[in-house]
Amino acid sequence: MLVTMTQERINTFEEFWPFYVKQHSKKATRTLHFVGTTAALGCVAWGIVLRRPWIIALAPVAGYGPAWFSHFFIEKNKPATFKYPVWSLYADFVMWSKTIQGTMDAEVEHIMEREAAESRDPQRESATDPRRPPDLAS
Repeated sequence: MLVTMTQERINTFEEFWPFYVKQHSKKATRTLHFVGTTAALGCVAWGIVLRRPWIIALAPVAGYGPAWFSHFFIEKNKPATFKYPVWSLYADFVMWSKTIQGTMDAEVEHIMEREAAESRDPQRESATDPRRPPDLAS
């Protein structure tokens, strides 16, 4: 079952990933996250190449600006970063990787379908283990 922000604290990344994916259910949100993560990586790379720390310091603004905008105005939810900053950052990179690979939309569809099935039948066991960590290579 997917965990919401009002339930108990999530204790593992494997529990966090389905929650994170649900918080990014709209394609526009995922697109803005991809743009922000790419811009943040660009700031870090460009700052290192130019040896300009101030450019590196812009990375959080470049990354979180579009992401938080998407949560407040598109998803209309609270960014998971506020409660789970480390897992959220890691999950941003997992989502970024899956977006490049073209597998993120299917991941969202799979998790949303599983949640819908579980809400219809809470006793139903998932065909796949919800605690399975996301595969960066898939």
